[in-house]
Order: sequence, then structure tokens, then C-alpha cells
Amino acid sequence: MPRGHTRSRERALSKPKSVTPGAPSAVTPAAAEPTSGPVPPLTKPDQSGPAPVSPTGAAGGDRSQQGESLTTAQGTRLSETDLSLKAGPRGPILLQDHHFREKITHFDHERIPERVVHARGAAAHGVFRANGAAANLTLASFLQEGVETPVFVRFSTVLGSRGSADTVRDTRGFATKFYTGDGTFDLVGNNIPVFFIQDAIKFPDIIHAGKPHPDREIPQAQSAHDTFWDFVTLHTEATAHTLWNMSDRGIPRSYRMMEGFGIHTFRLVNADGRTSLVKFHWKPRLGVHSMVWEEAQIAAGVDPDFHRRDLADAIESGAHPEWTLGVQVFPDTPEQEFEGIDLLDPTKIVPEELAPVQPIGVMTLNANPTNYFAETEQVAFHPGHLVPGIDVTDDPLLQGRLFSYLDTQISRLGGPNFGQLPINRPHAPVNDMLRDGMHQTAVPTGVAPYKPNSLDGGCPFTAAAGDGFIDVPVPLPATTKQRTRPSSFEDHFSQARLFYVSLSAVEQEHVALAYTFELGKCYEQAIKERALTVLARIDRTLCERVATGLGLAVPEVEDEPDGSIEPSAPLSQVGQEWPVDGRIVAVVADDDTDPTALESVTSLLESRSVLPLVTAPHGGTLFDGEDAVPVSRTFDTARSVEFDALVVLAPPTDERARRLLDEAWRHHKAIGAATDVAEQLPQEWRDSTGVETGDPQAVAERLVGLLGKHRVWER
Repeated sequence: MPRGHTRSRERALSKPKSVTPGAPSAVTPAAAEPTSGPVPPLTKPDQSGPAPVSPTGAAGGDRSQQGESLTTAQGTRLSETDLSLKAGPRGPILLQDHHFREKITHFDHERIPERVVHARGAAAHGVFRANGAAANLTLASFLQEGVETPVFVRFSTVLGSRGSADTVRDTRGFATKFYTGDGTFDLVGNNIPVFFIQDAIKFPDIIHAGKPHPDREIPQAQSAHDTFWDFVTLHTEATAHTLWNMSDRGIPRSYRMMEGFGIHTFRLVNADGRTSLVKFHWKPRLGVHSMVWEEAQIAAGVDPDFHRRDLADAIESGAHPEWTLGVQVFPDTPEQEFEGIDLLDPTKIVPEELAPVQPIGVMTLNANPTNYFAETEQVAFHPGHLVPGIDVTDDPLLQGRLFSYLDTQISRLGGPNFGQLPINRPHAPVNDMLRDGMHQTAVPTGVAPYKPNSLDGGCPFTAAAGDGFIDVPVPLPATTKQRTRPSSFEDHFSQARLFYVSLSAVEQEHVALAYTFELGKCYEQAIKERALTVLARIDRTLCERVATGLGLAVPEVEDEPDGSIEPSAPLSQVGQEWPVDGRIVAVVADDDTDPTALESVTSLLESRSVLPLVTAPHGGTLFDGEDAVPVSRTFDTARSVEFDALVVLAPPTDERARRLLDEAWRHHKAIGAATDVAEQLPQEWRDSTGVETGDPQAVAERLVGLLGKHRVWER
């Protein structure tokens, strides 16, 4: 068949009509990735499309994809689309890579004007205070002792649109803009330290797979569907990130209780020219905590803005969230490895037992945005926004991001002058000689926006040597430009095993339930079976649990999981105690509650920096006159997901109050009850850990102690 002609679509592989609707495609997939064969039908019997006319109205033009080979947009066939063109296996990506640039450019421009990813976000202003511990690592001025730097932080989900819910299971973005005196530095990371992919050329693939199916535009903001699991079970470098996402990290309790990671390895250079490799970590003062699955589901229905509301309310109430910024430090050796771990592989972490996180400063978020669109929506981050003392490495994911983010901002914000928007403006003098373009709001002077010049007196002048940005001179060995990866990138399972064995028993149970739910929502049997073969290479027990839930057999695999991996304690969220500032407690009361008891409980909680919300059968106030107490929540509007604990001062005779208590019990939350009310609680509850009874003020005091552990997992 001559190249350039559309092959007739053979129906031999078409799917027989199914009794159950919802098949994701017209093809029944095989367990292994097909690499040849007849081109199957790509539309299902229930689908149609616009009339086949050309862009100019001529009839009959076929506008669908054609041919069986992957090609560029210009029709050139491609034999490789997983690897970008690099200067050797470990070298930087080459600007020459026309396929990467075409692929990523088209991806960057897929949405107008909503972000392609991270569309659903919340943000806050704050300040970063450096402690000086990084002064020997970097000449970056904002990391010198005592320096305070304004920041703007945007948290976000990855997959959902702007209208999706906050509490879906997803990776969360954690992007920080430092307005330093030497220019803007953006630390653009996530709440998960490993990424789905090792090379940026695969970014369109993972996001296309994770986004809603393109025919029905469902499911929204979820990974529980066939295209996602089809990709991650075939492209197994995604395994570690997928496991993190299926853990409790995928459903954080609050942005305030979420870790952040720079993901990549960066290069720091100090005043003496000495370099180090580092990974950035954000450690929340309140600890790392998550929802349980039912809570996430309830919140998505009754309060889809749960996380952005929680962040804004905490700041408004004075419970300013704080994170410690720390770095893991590694020698800058030619191999760029540490303890056998490739530091350029973004799907790998270095356990903190091998390289402790060294605190270098504290960030406090202390102000909410004035206008969501002007600030949260228009803020533009870019990993290439660097300052003297901080440089990038040849991580192939980071290399691609350096191109992609700038290209995306130009498309989304309407031109190259997005940096002039108020939220993006540097807090340092700008004299860039860049001119004109859409949305130019500056009024440049002079007649010579070029270098060298004499007509503007030579201005602007270049900085003195050592005073400007430093592109660290890194030697590149003699090599061959090629699409390849180092052999150290081929290990896709050991880090997933490390993460899983480091979790507590209850966290491991949640992982199994998450996989069972997500795969249970898939339509195709082959994808479920393929996922089990991946799990079998992580942990046999995990695979057995999920297989049982799916009603499938446990597969046999040649490379059984390594049982010698030592757990890493920081990877578990359970077992420590944390500050309780900003925690929220429902104080359940009614018109017959003793006003003195209510006042004693709320005062005690407030003195411990805990926010009490009086929750009653009706709105308005409880009591009259000087005793009147405003009601914060009613039984109609309150659900357990909003609260970290309950103090019950009124008998739970109302079925709505009983629902609130039942949810708190199921979600392992501390419950306190006054003596007379406790008698109406089930005996099982009164005998259980984490249910305190007695004098109301004493009960509230004991509940504060329990809040430091987040939940009462013992029951």
C-alpha cells in the first residue's frame, strides 16, 4: 500500500456490542502493547461528529487522524517518541529536537485560557525568613541569614478543571514565587517527590491519559478510568508516583498539612564558586495529614471548595500556615549519583536516612489574595526563573520544563509580557531591552534596545563578573547526540517498594483499597490484569488484596519483590505528634445547654489556638441577652469532614446530630462528651480509645492532646 494513503479500517478487531455501557474505546485491548496489525475502528457505534466538510465548507473532507504510523504534525513517520534528543545518555536536551518542541508546544497550547494542568488552585501571600544555614551552599541573597523575602504560593490539583472539586484523589501542585532582591525565583513542585515520567517528552502522554476521556469528557478530576491505568501499567516508570497517589498523600487533609518537594535535583553555587547538588523540601509545621476516603467523597459533594476555604479561613483567623524549607545536599560529582541513586532521575527519591533534610528557612503564609483572578489565576510560574547561586541540572524532565512553562504562559496569558502583570512583577529593577508585544504596559525610553550601543550611552550595562546569574560551567564528555536514557533509569519498582514498606499497616490498607476502587472503575479486563502484574512486582500481599477485591487471580511474575528493603520512617504520616494550631472542633450544643459549660469549652480551645465552631440545631444564636452565643454551623450544614474533633454538650437526639457523630466515629476522630450526654452514646464508643467523657472543660483539654496525633487510628 503506497505511503500517504489512508488504510481502510478493518472491522475484525471491533468490539462486540456490550450489555454494559461505558466502554472507553472501540477496541478490546490486549494485555501487551500492540506494535503492529490492522488499524482498528476508532469510533464507537454510539458516536458521531460534525459533518465531513473542509475548513472552507467543501464537502467530503476527512478530518480525522490517518495512517497507522505515528508521525509529526507534518506527516514524518516517527520510530521514537519516549526519549528526547540529548547530548549523550546523561546530557542536556538539545534545542535541535524538533519533535520534542513540536509535541510539547502543541500540548502547551491545548487549553485557552485555563491552565492545561493545575487549573484548580488556591493561593496566599507570605514571607520567607532564611536562617543562614544555606550561606555556605549558595550565594543566593534571599538564603542569607536574617533575610526576609515576600512570597506568593499557589496550591492546586493537577487533573481537574477550574470547576472541579478540591478533595479528589490527585497530585497537588506546590508552587512558590520568591520576590527576591536579585530577581524572581520560582520553586515549582508538588506534594509528591517523585514524578510519573523521566523525560519531559512524555508529559503530553501522561496528562492526556489522566484527563477525562476525550469523547465524553468524563470522568472529571479522577484517575479512576481506563486511559490512565492503560498508560501507567504500560509505561512502568510511572509506578512509584502512582503508588504515592494511591496512598493517603493523594487526599490531603489541608494544604496547610501537605509536604512540598522541588522534585528535581538543582545545583547551588556559593561565593567561592564551589557547587553542590540539592533537593528542596517543604516540611509543614502542622505535620503531614490526610483525609480518609469517605471524607474526601463527602467534601466533594457538600463543599467542593474545601481546601481553598480551609486555607483562606485559617489565614483569616490568624492560624498562619508555616513550612520549613530544607535541602538534601549531595556532592557535585561527575556521576551525579548518591548511594547508588541517580540524582537526575525524577522518579527517584533519596531516603532521608541517607541524606537528612537540613532546614534553611521558614515560610509563613499570612495574607489572602484580594482578587482571585488578578492574583491566583494570573500568577505565572516557571522553573527557569532563577537567581544567582541557583542553577539547573540535566534532569531530562526539568530540561523540558524550562521550555514548556515559558511557552505555556505566552499562550495562556496572551503574549510575552505576562511578567508585567502585578502578581508576576519582580521586586527587583528590570532593564531587559525587551520591547513591544501584546499587553505591553511599561513605557520604555531610549532609542537603542540592543547591545552593544552608544546612542543610549551603552545602557543598560552588563553586571560585573560574579555579580550576575551564573551558568555553572559543567564539562560535557565527548558523546553522541541520541534519543536514549542511562541504564540507571531502568529501575521502575524498587522505589515503589521502598515507599510501600515504609507505610504503617493502616496506610497500607488504604493503598490497597485505593487500587481496588480505581481499577474497579476501569472497564477493560486486560488493563486490570496488567495492573496486577505491576503490583506483584511491588508487594505480594498488596497484589493479593487488590486481586481479591477485583475478583481476579494473582499473577506470577519472574522478578519477585525484594524483601530486604529497609523502611524510611519519614515516608509514613502516622506515629508522631504535631502542633494543633488552626485545628477545628465542633462544639455541639442546643438551647438547653449550660451556657457556662459552653463558654468554658470554647475558651479552653481558643487558648490552645484551636478554632471552636458552635454547632446547633438552628442558626442565629443560642440563649438570650448577655449569654447569647452565635451559631457557626447548623446540623443541616455541618458534616464531620470539616472538623478534627467533636465536643458534645447536647444529647444527640436529633438524627442530624447522630449523623455527625457517626461520621466522626467512622473517620477515627476524637470525640468528647459531657457526663450526662455520654450516657446516650453507644457502650462500644464509651469503652473505646479516643472518646473522652466527664467535665466539659477537662474533656476539651484531653481532646487537644489527641488532636496532635490527627486521628485515633487505634480504634
